[in-house]
Amino acid sequence: MTSDSEFNSIRPYVNGEIEKATQRLSTSEDFLSVFTQLTQMEKDSIANALTQVHDRDDFQNYFFGPAMEAVIKNTSDGVSVQGLENLTPETSYLFISNHRDIILDSAILNLILRKNGFKYTQAAIGSNLLVNEWVTDLVKLNSCFVIERDIPVREMIVSSALRSKYIRETLRERHNSVWIAQREGRTKNGDDKTQPSLLKMFKMTGAKDFVENFRELRIVPVAISYEWEPCDDLKTNELYTRTVSEYTKTPEEDMKSMKTGLATYKGRINFTIDKPIDKELDEIAGLPSNGDRLEALARLIDAKIHRNFKLWPNNYIAYDLAHSGNKFSHLYNEKEKEHFIQTMMQKIDRIEGNRSLLNNIFLEIYANPVKNSINTQDTAK
Repeated sequence: MTSDSEFNSIRPYVNGEIEKATQRLSTSEDFLSVFTQLTQMEKDSIANALTQVHDRDDFQNYFFGPAMEAVIKNTSDGVSVQGLENLTPETSYLFISNHRDIILDSAILNLILRKNGFKYTQAAIGSNLLVNEWVTDLVKLNSCFVIERDIPVREMIVSSALRSKYIRETLRERHNSVWIAQREGRTKNGDDKTQPSLLKMFKMTGAKDFVENFRELRIVPVAISYEWEPCDDLKTNELYTRTVSEYTKTPEEDMKSMKTGLATYKGRINFTIDKPIDKELDEIAGLPSNGDRLEALARLIDAKIHRNFKLWPNNYIAYDLAHSGNKFSHLYNEKEKEHFIQTMMQKIDRIEGNRSLLNNIFLEIYANPVKNSINTQDTAK
């Protein structure tokens, strides 16, 4: 096993770093203020919980896990899960999911796994999201490892190789599971697609044989579905801005997205866990080139996520509104439709811009999962 020092630039906190980080958090007014609002816990209670933390498991058990449970209780109508029977407790997996919320996607998955006796995951997080010291402390205490963003191509190759090695060793030698999003950054428009470059990064280490390389990773596609999309108004504004002008996201916007995603109402939340990808690899391996194989594996992951994505009335309403039709009107009622439209208008009223274009962008966020589900069903015929 490679020593932790090789991965110092990307790994979570270890050993003495943990106590120093909890001490910093317990005296950070910004951190305490944010989590007091999110969890409705007193600042002293949060600080006291942090005194019980001596390793990353303690951090999850005594602080972050309970904090996320409070967030879910305060901002949602609960979490449902399907597919746990596809996993075995003693096995580590590489969970690849669609990405809708910066913090909650992996946090809720970890709550589900922990409650049901499965291995906790180390989650990937982009370096652009380490916007200040307390956020960095929070995620590295929570077993997150860093994906470096916005670096030169030559450095990216070295960084990708390091990440690939870290992920494989975490799975194989440290016997922890790993969560990573199917693409760089959150899906803003609801159209979940796996980037083949992500799979290329995985392949940089391990066996040369395609099947052996990916079989060792035990890839498990996970479909995450929120009834009310976290930050749908912020995503609409960002997509709109990109269409009318040049857009560069600031650290302040990333911080706002993290807070908003945690704090706003999300309705019902569903996670569907598919079987580990295994036998399909033999068929994919027969394709003529490595690029073809990676593309096929990416589309296989997409198909599983699209098929397993829980479609809510909001999704069907948005699809019908976007297409000026009633194809799915049997899957929602007028009260649900009226509530969706009122909520959409309230959110769009807070955004400056062309109303028609803003409406279309907002509707696509909810309608695209329906389109993907239809396309997946058509492909399977």
